[in-house]
Amino acid sequence: MRILLNNADIVTVNEENEVLKGYDIIVEENKIGVIKQSSGFLLQGEFNEVIDCTNKIVMPGFINCHTHTPMTLFRNYADDLNLHDWLYKNMFPLEEKLTPDMCYAASKLSIIEMIKTGTTTFNDMYFYMNETERVIGEAGMMAMIGVSASNKTDPDFKKSIMLYEKFKDNKNIKINLAPHSIYTCTEKYLKNICNLSKEYNIPVHIHVSETKKEVEDCIRENGITPVKYLESLGLFDRPVIAAHCVHVTDDDIDILKRYNVNVVHNPASNMKLASGIAPITKMIDKGVNVCLGTDGAGSNNNLDMLKELRMASYLQKVSSYDPTAFNVDTALKVATVNGAKALGIENLGQVKEGYKADLIIIDANKTYYYPKTNIKSQIVYSGNAEDIETVIINGKIVMKGRQMLTMDEEKVKYEAQKAYEKLIEN
Repeated sequence: MRILLNNADIVTVNEENEVLKGYDIIVEENKIGVIKQSSGFLLQGEFNEVIDCTNKIVMPGFINCHTHTPMTLFRNYADDLNLHDWLYKNMFPLEEKLTPDMCYAASKLSIIEMIKTGTTTFNDMYFYMNETERVIGEAGMMAMIGVSASNKTDPDFKKSIMLYEKFKDNKNIKINLAPHSIYTCTEKYLKNICNLSKEYNIPVHIHVSETKKEVEDCIRENGITPVKYLESLGLFDRPVIAAHCVHVTDDDIDILKRYNVNVVHNPASNMKLASGIAPITKMIDKGVNVCLGTDGAGSNNNLDMLKELRMASYLQKVSSYDPTAFNVDTALKVATVNGAKALGIENLGQVKEGYKADLIIIDANKTYYYPKTNIKSQIVYSGNAEDIETVIINGKIVMKGRQMLTMDEEKVKYEAQKAYEKLIEN
């Protein structure tokens, strides 16, 4: 498969934060083969697809580092609640009624939504992950997945280990161990997670210090913060992706940096549940690898990474009274290349020769892209997800002209609605 993207303005998100204006990109199989200045004429050669990118922006696809794909079924179901009431009075009881078919329908809805908003890779923890995996294959996406594990949901780790054994050799799917949190997993359970992570050489994905209540309960029960508690159990000796980290002390941040813990910022969910504002700028300044996630649609209530990175930038500015905080270059890295680092995927998250061809093409001919000034600012502060007109994943076009090429969108919406109605009936 050879694809020519002709005469594009490229936001590379490379080490120099370069913007290349009027360049051609040749996609060879699943990689970016050539990037060169456009001559004004179409390059000669045989291409399966030629896309005119005049007045369009090409950039790396977004990497959503924390979500719960089947939770689109819970979108707008339980709003205006704090995390504890949202989880224990609404989500946990409803999750007990989920079936594999429901999770399959919901995963299809989520993955279409992610693709149409520019996400090309995601990191997931939830139930019935085999159903989500089916959709990943059908849609042509890339992901890291793990069973949302606790003493109740996966007491003997059989589900987690079976998932690993099934997909350990899959090129498009990576596996993690996904203990839900310190408040749903006992100390012994988390120590066993450490041992399994070492035995199978796979990372850990866990919610950490999301709310004040979580931190206060941990200090009352263990005498230390959740970050220090997880350190004491040896969890951070393993590769860890820590979602949220809203309520962390300076000492906590030092620990996160010391152990190279990857932190996933989820600004919309944290705001909606009134969990707080994570000190992301302080973490970045101390060298912590911070990436971006949407959380599930049940607490967001969508999976739009462009919205997420804009919210992240605004939150850091207003909370620090510093308009230079979390600037456009930081926002773009957090949503792309930092996510690739967190997931342990090499050659992803930048527009660079030899890198994976996970690209999005943005229509920059809308009124709010004028006058033509700073392209990166146009994306972060002005653009909308609906401007993303084409998505290429692993060298294949999965959406073109806002139309899904790998899935029947109308059928998926119909099936998701039926799955929701069945869930509520139960």
